[in-house]
Parts: sequence; structure tokens; C-alpha cells
Amino acid sequence: MNKIISIDDSAHMRNIIRGAVEVLGYDFIEAPDGEAGLAMVRENADDIKLIMLDVNMPGMLGTEVLDHLKEDAEVKDIPVMMVTTEIESKAIIGAIKAGAANYVTKPFGQEELVTKMVETLGM
Repeated sequence: MNKIISIDDSAHMRNIIRGAVEVLGYDFIEAPDGEAGLAMVRENADDIKLIMLDVNMPGMLGTEVLDHLKEDAEVKDIPVMMVTTEIESKAIIGAIKAGAANYVTKPFGQEELVTKMVETLGM
């Protein structure tokens, strides 16, 4: 089963991502924060093909979640796409250096999101 997970504190943003995931024909799972997201990724490691990760979340920041993912041998190879309001190149470059495969800046349209997801999945 091919899944894409959205880890984002915004239910609205998770719904937008859900729409893009459905267009691509993948199953969608979601988590409202970093800790729940890490647990879900680990539970579904064999099925997850892409992690959509918000940067600015209460509790654990997306960059911290990214660090945990990349330190975990079981999930480190799952591509991570950062979803962010950060438009500074320094933040984007930092995420890429930390292991993010791609990023998309908010706000974005459905077409842009699907295109970036396809790119990240190597389709």
C-alpha cells in the first residue's frame, strides 16, 4: 500500500495536501504534530513513499522532526518535502542540507503542490 503522510498542525493545510495525494492515487495519513508524525512514520515505514512536513509547528519544529527522521535507519530514505511559509533562501538551503528532498512555500495552488510532489516522488 503506497501512502503519503502530512505532518502539519493545520487541519486546513492537511486537507489541501489530502486533495493532492488523492489526485496522485496514494493513500493519505496525517498527524497534527511532530511527535505523532514520527510515531506514524515509524508504524507505517514500509508503506510511506513521501512525508509532507510543516516547518513551523508548536512543540517540535519540522526541522527537529526532519533531524529525527534522518537519524532513524528504518525511515531515513523516505523523501521529505518541507511545507513552509519560510521564503528565505537560508532556511530552505538549511532544510535541504538537513536531508529534505524538496520544499513548497505557502500559499500554493493544487497544481504547484501536485507538481512538486511528483518531482519529489521521481515520477
